[in-house]
Amino acid sequence: MGTRDVILDAAATVMAEQGLANVTTRQIARAAGFTEAALYKHFPSKADLMVAVMRERSPSFAPLVEALRGGGGDLVTALTAVARAAIGVYRAGFPMFASVFADPATLTAHKEELLQEGAGPHKANEALAAYLRAEQEAGRVRAGADVRAAAGLLLGACFQYAFLGHMSQAGFPDDEEAAASFVRTLLESLTPTPPPCPPPSA
Repeated sequence: MGTRDVILDAAATVMAEQGLANVTTRQIARAAGFTEAALYKHFPSKADLMVAVMRERSPSFAPLVEALRGGGGDLVTALTAVARAAIGVYRAGFPMFASVFADPATLTAHKEELLQEGAGPHKANEALAAYLRAEQEAGRVRAGADVRAAAGLLLGACFQYAFLGHMSQAGFPDDEEAAASFVRTLLESLTPTPPPCPPPSA
């Protein structure tokens, strides 16, 4: 592993443990096993380093996208896998996200970089909405259902569950149970209502 990667790993760890506002380049360099001079050879400033950490060490939504691709036409299985992946991404990302939100300059730089790359957390919502739209066209999701809102409801529930888990795990279901519960509740409003059974013949 190169010096730059070691520095990024150390910065991500220290940032998650102490928060961005409390982290110094000296602490990061020490955690990485280098001098501050070595750190500045790769990153001109602390802000540049923090933006690189967000870009290259933030939890990826790739598992969520893979869950959508691997659904195999089974709506319940696919959405439950998505919910599990989302919980994992949000839980892993909270310490880093909270640190960045505490530093307006780094947050602004990160948002500008995401905008230039056409990236961002909203892409997860868009991918899930597109999946649900395809399921709607196939007749497995109720015609007229708002798939964008449904995507937001599922991912929002996962986001809150992950957040509350950082605050207190007491009384919370495990991830598998939570994911299944969110999907089950969502599908009550998404799945088509079966036609009524004909009355028995006399």
